[in-house]
Amino acid sequence: MIRQSQGFLTQLYALADFICIQLVFLFSWWLKFKSGWIPYASPLPFKHYLMWSITYAIIAIFISYLVNFYTPKRRKRFSFEVLKIIQVHAFSLLMLLSVLFILKEVDVSRSYLLLFLVNNILVISFYRYMIKISLKRARQKGYNKQFILILGAGSLGRKFYTKLKQHPELGYEVVGFLDDYQEKHEVTYQNYKPIIGKIDELESILNDRIVDEVIIALPLDAHQKFGSIINVCEKIGVKTLIIPDFYDFLPSRPYFDNFADMPLINVRDIPLDEFRNRLFKRAFDIIFATAAILVTSPVMLAAAIAIKLTSEGPIIFKQERVGLNRRRFMMYKFRSMKNLGDKVSNTEWTVENDPRRTRVGTFLRKTSLDELPQFFNVLFGHMSVVGPRPERPYFVEQFKEEVPKYMVKHHIRPGITGWAQSNGLRGDTSIEERIKHDIFYIENWTFLFDIKIIWRTVVNGFINKNAY
Repeated sequence: MIRQSQGFLTQLYALADFICIQLVFLFSWWLKFKSGWIPYASPLPFKHYLMWSITYAIIAIFISYLVNFYTPKRRKRFSFEVLKIIQVHAFSLLMLLSVLFILKEVDVSRSYLLLFLVNNILVISFYRYMIKISLKRARQKGYNKQFILILGAGSLGRKFYTKLKQHPELGYEVVGFLDDYQEKHEVTYQNYKPIIGKIDELESILNDRIVDEVIIALPLDAHQKFGSIINVCEKIGVKTLIIPDFYDFLPSRPYFDNFADMPLINVRDIPLDEFRNRLFKRAFDIIFATAAILVTSPVMLAAAIAIKLTSEGPIIFKQERVGLNRRRFMMYKFRSMKNLGDKVSNTEWTVENDPRRTRVGTFLRKTSLDELPQFFNVLFGHMSVVGPRPERPYFVEQFKEEVPKYMVKHHIRPGITGWAQSNGLRGDTSIEERIKHDIFYIENWTFLFDIKIIWRTVVNGFINKNAY
């Protein structure tokens, strides 16, 4: 049944947002006009700003309702909430500015409005984070539960049950299974919730028990039952979710596309396929790479001089790599090896105590300073700051036959650092594990995820113990 408390919780969230915005207004007012830390001209009266603060809060709450920001998000990541908060409050401020322009309210401090916006995003994000953490802890202790009925006690249903038990913080409890071919679980699965009936008994069971969601975990050959199951659930007001029997082939977040008026499941959902996401990431890459080149230019100059003085050969080592859409490009590094020719460097791994390394090269590789010229690759569009590390064509041909889904990494630009590298998977480490991390990044990309990876790369340090 549909929880009656959900409407109350939605109203509670809206009230909490309203109160929070007003508290932020008081703090921003004090910071701008009373603290003495920020210079200002003679301000409008306090009640004038209070009126616009209330207007802003009403606009923000209205937009939040429109974008379903107050709906339950226990299955969503916190980064999703932060993005929604930024969108809601940025658009709310734009609407408020439009109202001020129409009413010719030109004396409202623009710097105060910017301060008000930033403080709202920070404070609301913080209090939403605290709520999310508190709810997770409460669910782990058995509170705020939602009840699930699983249709199908076969391998699919059991696997879902096992996965669900691994995440108590989500707050879901299985009331039991329905199955047409079993009356109780096999001995191996006796600790699972019991099989409480057959599929045809669904309606009576939903009427007798508290069930919030029905999970259809039936095999493909039972698809003819789906229509009647969904009709029963909708009749009683219970949400229905379907686990496809071929879920192993789907990404972590599949979505439905539309082609010729037919719904299609997109097997590989890539956020960077969207133009706005690609544009935003590319703009960030250009800004970050330019700043990195300017900041590290003294280090790069010192590295170039050291390489030139200690060994013969070019300062920059260029090597062919496979990038976006399997296109090849020349990746730049500071040369760390003796000049032995392309055939050796393109087809052989470096090993511990590799005799081909120079003394300066050993230091550069251990500290990852040899990677600095790749910021020029970023500016030229060959690479991104964050993404899967590019590999040499010789090894790509080898890995695509040996490592499942290896070529998926080429759906986006390769990166200087990535989710795999920030988790310690650098140098002589498992290719399979790297690909799992790369695919997770590709399917779950957000701007905040990029920032997290950059931050972890910096915090974990640039010393690479696996770099030979």
